[in-house]
Amino acid sequence: MKRKLVIAAVAASVVIGGGTAVAFADDEARTGAAEVRAAGPVAADRAEGSPASSSKATAAEVIAAALRHTPGTAVGADRGDDGADAGTWHVDVVQADGVERTVAVSPDTGKVIGVHRDTDDADDADDARADLAALKGADVDAREAALAVAAKGAVTDVDLDDDDRATVWSVDTAKAGEWQVDVRTGKVTQELDD
Repeated sequence: MKRKLVIAAVAASVVIGGGTAVAFADDEARTGAAEVRAAGPVAADRAEGSPASSSKATAAEVIAAALRHTPGTAVGADRGDDGADAGTWHVDVVQADGVERTVAVSPDTGKVIGVHRDTDDADDADDARADLAALKGADVDAREAALAVAAKGAVTDVDLDDDDRATVWSVDTAKAGEWQVDVRTGKVTQELDD
């Protein structure tokens, strides 16, 4: 009942105020409360000095924004490719206790527009802990990997790849292909097709 009232209140404010808003239900079991995040028009966000004031937010900027909002270790970032979610960045953040959250970030403003806890199954928690273990002693994080590859082209995806002998960041670009960034040395190499 409360969630319906909150969503109705947000919808009314959008109609009356002419701005944009996002209603987001926080699935945190301990509170059970609905969390509402409102975002103003893009022009107002850019006037406030957001990191994307002159252009769309980069992968490095959205990872930084996600980590400011939800502290932890970013283990991946990608853009939604279909439906209403198309273009929205999703940054996977693993917290120290092994809980993984996906932080949604606006591609236009670089601001957080929602967060949800990944609770699909027990395997997800194991994967999150394995990602933290793989990054133990790493000198290059997801944001730094995105920055390292940005000179090659617009970064569209950053993922931790620890399936082979070395742990690397797998970074995709819009036009220049796929790259690997070593988590310890920061060395960038082009990923060749098999």
